[in-house]
Amino acid sequence: MYQELLLKEIRRKIGAQSLNDEIANILNISYDAAHRRTSLKAKFSFEEALELAKYYQISLNQFITSDRQLVVQKTTVVDKTEDLQSFFQNNLSIFENLPLSDEMTVYYSAKDIPFFYTLSDTLLSRFKIYVWMNLLNAKQVFIPFLQFSPPYFESNTQELRKKYEDQNVVELWNDRTISSILQQILFYFDTGLLQKNEAGIILKELEELIKYIEQKTESNLKFHLYENELMHLSNDIFFHHPQQSLFAIPINMFGYILINDAKTCSETRNYFEHQIKNSKSLNTSGNRDRKIFFNKMYNQIESLKQKMIL
Repeated sequence: MYQELLLKEIRRKIGAQSLNDEIANILNISYDAAHRRTSLKAKFSFEEALELAKYYQISLNQFITSDRQLVVQKTTVVDKTEDLQSFFQNNLSIFENLPLSDEMTVYYSAKDIPFFYTLSDTLLSRFKIYVWMNLLNAKQVFIPFLQFSPPYFESNTQELRKKYEDQNVVELWNDRTISSILQQILFYFDTGLLQKNEAGIILKELEELIKYIEQKTESNLKFHLYENELMHLSNDIFFHHPQQSLFAIPINMFGYILINDAKTCSETRNYFEHQIKNSKSLNTSGNRDRKIFFNKMYNQIESLKQKMIL
């Protein structure tokens, strides 16, 4: 029964292509051996079934009898700066393995500013990595920010940001979305690890980023921003496509549980759509509401400047 279900999913994904040719090529077996498996005269080994499921991005959840159990993936652990290269590459792989098209929509519940926006060659980006590394690694020695020099991975981060911004994107924000980055700047400033000049540049770049997002809200038809005042946001990311969706649940700053179970993804989409119904569209609500929302963030930035006497 399970082999029939797996073959049915593969047929759905390959369309008119030869099933026997596909199986033979992926498993590196003969055409006759593939035919025996597709005609159910021979069974896939456990390793073969896993290889096919991995290649075609088929969720193994549907082969589990209980709907309360899920097979999930976990991203690679990041506990030192050098691990960031694999983290960014893994995120690129997620995009590459999804059926990207105009039918794809990325939903982001922005408890913090979506990390895709801070993937750039700026002091703000470098500061975010500095904070992440100090929070993730218990053995990290607190050094002055000026002495922190992360490895070069700009090409990967630029590509990752571009892939994100090329999609239809729906983001849910509230006026607390920038609170964590402001609190981090103040903390490292108060401890003397972040100097006044550096803090001023980071806040200026943060303000420029918020202005960029405000402009996108006004002019980018593929970008939709909603203000959600009723619920706690979570940094969940949901990639929705009619053929294959993926739900990414954060377990730390650089760690995600990845779920591609169809039922769970359908429930997740319904949940996001429900949140959107209880949110205010900043694309369509008019200039007044949009200005009120973004001015709250500009005022928070200005208030921190005054507190730090910048």
